[in-house]
Amino acid sequence: MKQILLIEDQPVMRRNIQTILEMEGFNVVVAENGRKGVTAAQAAPPDLILCDVMMPELDGYGVLAALRENESTATIPFIFLTAKGEKTDLRTGMNLGADDYLAKPVSSEELIAAVHARFDRQRAHDLRLEKKVGEASGFNPDFSTAKPLEKLGLTEREAEVLLWVAQGKSNGDIAILLGTAESTVKRHLSNLFPKLGVEGRNAATVRALEILSQRK
Repeated sequence: MKQILLIEDQPVMRRNIQTILEMEGFNVVVAENGRKGVTAAQAAPPDLILCDVMMPELDGYGVLAALRENESTATIPFIFLTAKGEKTDLRTGMNLGADDYLAKPVSSEELIAAVHARFDRQRAHDLRLEKKVGEASGFNPDFSTAKPLEKLGLTEREAEVLLWVAQGKSNGDIAILLGTAESTVKRHLSNLFPKLGVEGRNAATVRALEILSQRK
């Protein structure tokens, strides 16, 4: 059963959306504000997040920014819920990495369609990624140097981090190997993923293996 985290500060709206989703067969976890939502997502990453934009303490944009900085939550599909529909708000959300944007009040049909569409896109992405990883098993990479990875537009340090990621090392392992802090490794990853045009470690690994398998 897919789990959805609903972050909404208005009790009536929260109950209505929760009921619609549960009737559709989803397991719904609710949070009444942004800070609690971030904590819930990090404690048990859901399959999808629905988040209001205008909330006290931490608004939806702050929630999304916080989750995108954390490796365990960085790629969770994220849909904004808001009563505001201006194009500037839409651009702000999408620039931060939101996957969709629904204006409240949202009908049950529109809500369910958006959720299913997001899960369908995620499944298609996962299938493509599995295929690439399977194809990558036929690679014969040379892990002796990270220099070839700099051709991907990476800095020397980012290339070194990617080299170890491609060998299956965790952030903690990489920090020890490079003599740096784990938070620094995470920062390098958050910088190199956009440069590679990927969303996570698996896709980054495939890209690295492609380059490291090329022979001069």
